[in-house]
Amino acid sequence: MKKPEEKQAFISGVQALLPLIPGVIPFGLVTGITATEQGLSPLTTMGMTLLFYAGSAQLVALQLLREDVLPLVILFTVLVVNLRFMMYSASIAPHVHSLPRRWKWPLSYMLSDQAYALSILKFTAADASKNVHYFFAGTAIAMWLSWIISVMLGIVLGTGIPASWSLDFAIPLAFLAILVPAIKNSPHLAAASVGGLVAVLAIDAPYNLGLLLAAICGILAGVTLEQLQLKADSSADNSSADNKESS
Repeated sequence: MKKPEEKQAFISGVQALLPLIPGVIPFGLVTGITATEQGLSPLTTMGMTLLFYAGSAQLVALQLLREDVLPLVILFTVLVVNLRFMMYSASIAPHVHSLPRRWKWPLSYMLSDQAYALSILKFTAADASKNVHYFFAGTAIAMWLSWIISVMLGIVLGTGIPASWSLDFAIPLAFLAILVPAIKNSPHLAAASVGGLVAVLAIDAPYNLGLLLAAICGILAGVTLEQLQLKADSSADNSSADNKESS
């Protein structure tokens, strides 16, 4: 970061991520505790954390390992849970495709729900600057460090945290904190509402397919409503033009 603007963009990314850390910590603690309860060594747990860097997929894998599920089923389930990152990548790729590999590879590895949600708003803003990728890096690195440290704390604390603390409850709150500011119009609201409803109804779907189904339904709802609005606006414009010509 040779320029002040680049440094400021990076710091802004870190600052934007900071309010979400309280929701990340319980998630990491639960992951570290779960691994400890299953008898995994600290080295194995941290190696898994660095390799996965996907909290939900790591938790699912740990739960399936506990139930002695076939490795192939575990791999398939983890793949399904992480399919949302393909959508994230497709969405953000046009904004970072011109960056050199020394940027794209680390950012691809550190892509997360939180980093994506915060950064895509910057990338798609009307006044987006050429330094937005520094903002993205700030959010990604801050999130990565928060996750790694949280899992380490979970390993150290082990089962010392009482279940009455209900740490799992903080996980959906973190995602809600990201979702609400991103809803700016009716298609966004439709996508969020339909996706959330389907996710709740399909919570017991096998192999965690409910998450993928909810994402697809949410996208279809948002795109459908957006297309209907565009057609309505186009019809209104044509009607207005016809009225002007007739007068």
